[in-house]
Amino acid sequence: MNNTFEKRKKVIYDFICDDFYVPMKLKEIAMILQVPKEQREELREVLDALVQEGKIFVSKKGKYAKGQTKRLTGTFQANARGFGFVMQEGEDEDVFISEDNMNGAFQGDEVEFILTKEKDGSSGRRREGKIVRILSHGTTRVVGLYEKCKSFGFVRPDNQRLLKDVYIPEGKEKGAMSGHKVVVELTSYGGENMKPEGFVVEIIGHINDPGTDIMSIVRGFDLPVEFPEKVMNQAERVGKEVSEADMAGRRDLRGWQMVTIDGEDAKDLDDAVSLTKEGGNYRLGVHIADVTNYVQERSALDREALKRGTSVYLVDRVIPMLPHRLSNGICSLNAGENRLALSCIMLVNPKGEVIDHEIAETVICVDRRMSYTSVAKILTDHDGREIAEYGELVPMFERMEELSHILRDRRKQRGSIDFDFPETKMVLDEHGKPVDIKPYDRNVATKMIEDFMLLANETVAEEYYWRELPFLYRTHETPDEDKIKKLSTFINNFGYHIHVGSEVRPKEVQKLLGKVEGTPEEALISRLALRSMKQAKYTPENTGHFGLAAKYYTHFTSPIRRYPDLQIHRIIKESIRGRMNEERIEHYEKILPEVAAQASMMERRAEEAERETIKLKKVEYMQQRIGDEFEGVISGITKWGAYVELPNTIEGLVHVTNMYDDHYEYWEEQYELIGERTRNVYKLGQTVRVRVLDVDRLNRTIDFEFCEDDYEAI
Repeated sequence: MNNTFEKRKKVIYDFICDDFYVPMKLKEIAMILQVPKEQREELREVLDALVQEGKIFVSKKGKYAKGQTKRLTGTFQANARGFGFVMQEGEDEDVFISEDNMNGAFQGDEVEFILTKEKDGSSGRRREGKIVRILSHGTTRVVGLYEKCKSFGFVRPDNQRLLKDVYIPEGKEKGAMSGHKVVVELTSYGGENMKPEGFVVEIIGHINDPGTDIMSIVRGFDLPVEFPEKVMNQAERVGKEVSEADMAGRRDLRGWQMVTIDGEDAKDLDDAVSLTKEGGNYRLGVHIADVTNYVQERSALDREALKRGTSVYLVDRVIPMLPHRLSNGICSLNAGENRLALSCIMLVNPKGEVIDHEIAETVICVDRRMSYTSVAKILTDHDGREIAEYGELVPMFERMEELSHILRDRRKQRGSIDFDFPETKMVLDEHGKPVDIKPYDRNVATKMIEDFMLLANETVAEEYYWRELPFLYRTHETPDEDKIKKLSTFINNFGYHIHVGSEVRPKEVQKLLGKVEGTPEEALISRLALRSMKQAKYTPENTGHFGLAAKYYTHFTSPIRRYPDLQIHRIIKESIRGRMNEERIEHYEKILPEVAAQASMMERRAEEAERETIKLKKVEYMQQRIGDEFEGVISGITKWGAYVELPNTIEGLVHVTNMYDDHYEYWEEQYELIGERTRNVYKLGQTVRVRVLDVDRLNRTIDFEFCEDDYEAI
């Protein structure tokens, strides 16, 4: 920077540090220093530079004051486009960090930073900051593609948030050759003009070898695949068949008619359901595998389950929270076998209200293992063969459908939001290659089980809230007001409206989803509404669940695959057995905040890994279809192009450089791309025809181009 600018900085800094100075806005400083209007922009630059350096700070009201800007801490998240964000614990909105203000920060680093710009609600401007110090590195290993270059090599990271290649010195490549996917241990994080450096610790396989792609994601997210020997040995010891001693003192429900209803390929069956009619009321039983009987607190099994936090469901495999000896064996509610359970038995009136309930340790024996498809064939298709096969169960299924409608209507009346998205169903061949991708819609059976599990979760949460015992809740906070305002602005383009008051209510979002149901823009607006929501998490405090419009909610129904469910089962059983004394209460109050934080963090990791494997297989699927044409809907508009989503849920980008008929400008207020010469308009929700132009397996992206006839039709 030139000497004149530096001199002006010193003058302004001395002025602000003078004893007579009081915090002022830029206009007031300019008036006192008699700065002409034409030079005020330069004055702003000087003031901003002093703020960036942390020498002065600017208040929320835009007043500049002497003193060091308050230093804050958080976790740095890089972005593939060069900038980044700092996430702070307890803060909902991240702080934007420009490329010039990253100060060498690396993905996942714990950093110290200062705020350079406060949030401006009127302009929609977010908080901005500058990193001043790196406290600790969060990334120690990198997964990527090795490329040999003369006597040394480079690794191109899979994670797009890692912005530089990693330099591998000669002799540190462990025999890796170009095209190998490898794991690298970092020895240096580089600098402004230096690449990070490291050495290869594992060769995953060649990029073209079957399974290497998914295993690269597994390694990249540091997902534990193998169980330690001590854990496996313990699973073997405890996974014995249910004995008479195991059943002693439990309520015997083996005479009750009950079933499991799951997907065809499910192996860990942790919930069974039963339903009878008592007069006009329904006696609904939700029976959950008693995993805590086999996974004792602080055991090797328990420590490993807490470390994993959740089972991870990738596109071609499941990485379980517990060894298969338990999850697919003694803890799985297999038909015709005695199993230990924790049952929530509810008496539900015709309005869908739980008028009585009991939570008990039980022993059960499931009659049949049902699939969602079979139950849907019975209830929706009235399939004769299925009805004959499961004849004795059909009346119970019909009662279940009846109760399911009642419960769903009741939730709808209170404002519960139902994001009814089709999930991606990926069909792979024996080599892991995708042969078909289609939306996997919920049917009557999936909705039925969902309704019963939700009711059990709410019932358990409410009871333990009023017992005033330490507990883990599944909470979902009210959305950020700014995000809802942005959603409101966006949907106005489609002629829809959402009431934005001092606090948005779930009923408003529910009404919006009802209005768009069946329209071409339904999927788009539903997804944008979902993105406006905050993420649900686990907390020891009960603050309610916004999305479900529920005052009390927990996760009780899946202890095989979610650690929080396992944790609350322990609390429930100690309470039932009268062992919840002061010492145990104090113990749970101490550990639950850590359990909640760990479970929430591991859940995020699992979701990200699952998304990445799906993205990878979608790219692989489209690689075989380069040049093919498809009809889709514009699902996103940005300054670099239009995102188009196909009916099978695959999304690709039509980059502005691939819009050949004109130069397109991004109109942010209207979410539109408009041609300068032709005035052609591309907007959200618009149906278009696209051609597959290219794919990038490493970056997991798909490029489309608009078909020529589409240009003509506009």
